[in-house]
Amino acid sequence: MHWFSEYSLFLAETATVVIAILAVLVFILSQRRKLATAAGHLSVKDVSKEYEQIKDDMLMSSMDELEAKLFTKDLKKQKKLEKKQAKIVAKQKKKVEKNNQQSVEQSNTAEPATPVAEETPDKAKAKLFVLSFNGSMDAHEVEELRQEITAVLAIIKPEDEVVVKLESPGGVVHGYGLAASQLLRFRTRNIPFTAVVDKVAASGGYMMACTANKIVAAPFAIVGSIGVVAQIPNFNRLLKKHDVDIELQTAGAYKRTLTMFGENTDEGRQKFKQELEETHLLFKDFVKEYRPNVDIEQVATGEHWFASQAKDKGLVDEISTSDDFILSHLESHKIISVKYQRKQKLSEKLSKNVVKGLERLFLRHEKGL
Repeated sequence: MHWFSEYSLFLAETATVVIAILAVLVFILSQRRKLATAAGHLSVKDVSKEYEQIKDDMLMSSMDELEAKLFTKDLKKQKKLEKKQAKIVAKQKKKVEKNNQQSVEQSNTAEPATPVAEETPDKAKAKLFVLSFNGSMDAHEVEELRQEITAVLAIIKPEDEVVVKLESPGGVVHGYGLAASQLLRFRTRNIPFTAVVDKVAASGGYMMACTANKIVAAPFAIVGSIGVVAQIPNFNRLLKKHDVDIELQTAGAYKRTLTMFGENTDEGRQKFKQELEETHLLFKDFVKEYRPNVDIEQVATGEHWFASQAKDKGLVDEISTSDDFILSHLESHKIISVKYQRKQKLSEKLSKNVVKGLERLFLRHEKGL
């Protein structure tokens, strides 16, 4: 009966492990569903005013009392003048709209319409819309990105530009494929779009960056890693050792190539490898299409480089931090930060980091960029 007690103990341990795994998976799925369905709101902020305030504060801190008073006086005059000019522009715009409406009404009458002289308001400052994407393994942040892009596209003008502060080490193919497709909405509409990388845009993250007209990266930012990886643990030998059988029924020769619990075959491994190569080819073609000056065979080895090295390979266009890039547009553009934020309960906020950690463990066996 000794073997029976050992076998019973093994079954209890196995059942405990399986139940624990299922519980964790259910928890992950439920939390992701909550995050995906939670309502959110769009936050739009004029960052230019913050930069200008910092600049004014720094200037005043370096002045003596008399200089500071004169500077404050001049600043008040300037702001008063700007407010006055804004009112004039608004008045002129309203007058133009009224004249246009009158022209439309006259064109609908039987008598010929009298041409109306329009006053053109002063040209408004171009805008630089700033978006941020900090991607996880499954790129679920693409939902927020989609909302932000849709909002920007609704109001953007030909003279405006977009910059996306991009941070991601990559992840699953379908998640980052969708994220890159969302960013392509700017490119297909001929909107000047720059991707800025301060830390890392590797693999799927770099695929997203490729959609931009220009890639800017900090000197030690990590970019590249144009490759595909997949790893799957297999417990079949452990189960066989304890006389545990796994039944796997499929319809279709390649419905399941490699499994975690079944016995993998050379044919399955070969098919899985073929799928990886096909995904890699799609990745290479994507990079080549949007970065035509890159020697794709040289850089598509799965290696990554620091931005200062990647610039020589054509993977990066300019070396700079996101702060310097944005500041360089401060005089010519109004800087507008756009962020879609989801409403989260306290329990969701506390569990978010736990979910991310668990997802890293369970998503490692997925095919990923």
